[in-house]
Order: sequence, then structure tokens, then C-alpha cells
Amino acid sequence: MSPTLQTAAASDSAFDAALLAQTAIAVRTAGTALRERFGEVVRHRTREELMRALAANDDTVLDILRPRLMDLRPEAGWVADELDSGALPPGEWWVVDPAEGNINHLHALPDWAVTATLVRENQPVLTVVHLPLTGETYTALTGKGAHHDGTSLHVSRTTDLALSIVATSQARPDEAEKVVRRVGTSITAMLFDALTVRTAVPATLHLMNVAAGRIDAFWQFAGARADLLPGALVVTEAGGRISDAQGRPWTPQSESFLATAPGIHAEAVTTLSR
Repeated sequence: MSPTLQTAAASDSAFDAALLAQTAIAVRTAGTALRERFGEVVRHRTREELMRALAANDDTVLDILRPRLMDLRPEAGWVADELDSGALPPGEWWVVDPAEGNINHLHALPDWAVTATLVRENQPVLTVVHLPLTGETYTALTGKGAHHDGTSLHVSRTTDLALSIVATSQARPDEAEKVVRRVGTSITAMLFDALTVRTAVPATLHLMNVAAGRIDAFWQFAGARADLLPGALVVTEAGGRISDAQGRPWTPQSESFLATAPGIHAEAVTTLSR
């Protein structure tokens, strides 16, 4: 690389690092507002009441987070629906999940987060995952590693699926019958081949555990950009392997997702491909 290109690359990297720091501040600020809404179980008698409660949480975060992120990158697009999947148009896009694990928040369960990911030409560049109840923040920047409150993250060194803790999640409540049956079959297969299987939402928190080496693999069928892109970047930067369930390269258009410690990737693919 020529000196000029090296200087330009270093400048871009420094800019993205500064942008990541500012994104983290914005996400933490929005997370504080969501934490203040956390408490007793939010009762709902109908689907409409549930959807209104979910939307109220989302709006609380987005009212704070969206203007701050758009101010940081005014030229970036904004993905309005966190349940969207597939490729994005060219350019930069903010992919945000204002309340990842929103249903847990409404049921007074602690497993929820606020996430923001900047995607550039369909590749995640930086991401922030903030857990407001504990104050923990996970971050990743392409080529610069993944961190948990400033400490570097590394996936586990396990090489035996039979000694591994693995996890899965359902992408959404109203999944197609084909996907539901595939999820059930995969859980059964993993119950035979892995040590322990965890099943819960949301996907992002499982993926933070993979990146931190606490669990060894996570898989999911279907899924949205907002619940997989943050974890995909954090796990990759922590040294993990990302693919679809058959071992092919993963993209937001893929029908499945797999993140593992490198030492068990091939075994996990074999199990999920049955």
C-alpha cells in the first residue's frame, strides 16, 4: 500500500473509532430512558395492547437515539423496522434495535438491550450493544477487535461440541410452520450432540456470550438484520466463526445463522445439517 493510501486508511480508521465512541454515548443515553421504564410486568389482554406497549418502549428510545445518530452521520440511511431482513441499498445505514428483547422488558425479565450498528455497503462497520440494567456495553469495530467495557473479548477455545454450551433463539413469535419445525429439529439434534442447550430470546445477548467465551455456539433460523448484525460483528472481531447453518458464508439474506468458537464450527454444521 502506498504512503498516501496508508494515510487515508489510518484516517478512516481513526474516524470510525471516534464515531464508535460517540455512538456508545448515544446508545447509553437512550438506554437510561428505557431502564427508567423497567419495573413491574406490563399486563396486556389483547395482541393490540401488547403491540402498543412494545411500540411505547421503542418510541422512548428512538426519540433520543435517532436524532443523535443521524447527527453523527447525516448522510446515512435509517432502517425503520428492526424486523426487516435482506440486503440494504448501497451506502451507509443505521440498523437499530431500540429494545432488543422488548418482550422480556415488558415481563420484568432482565434480558434486554439497546443496539446500534452502522452498516456500510452491507457490511457492519461498528456496533454498540448496551445492557441498561447492568450498565454493560459491548462494542466492536471492523479490524479493531471486540470489547466489553473496554476489555478485549475472545471466543472460547473449545474443540469438542460434546463439551459445549450452545444456544438458540426464535426470530419472531409468528414464524412460518416450516421454520418452527426446523428450530425444533435442530434443538433435538443439539440435545444429542452438545453438553447443554439454552433456548431464549433475544439473539444478541447469546451472541455477546459467544464473543466472551461464556458459551460456545449460537444458531438461529430466519432472523432480522437488527438482531444478528451486531452479534455477527462482535463475534467475528472476537475471533469466532460466522456462517449459515450449512457452513456457507452468512449474509442478511441467508435463511439461517451460526456463530461458533472456531474449534467446533465443523461439528456444529454437521449437527445442524441433519
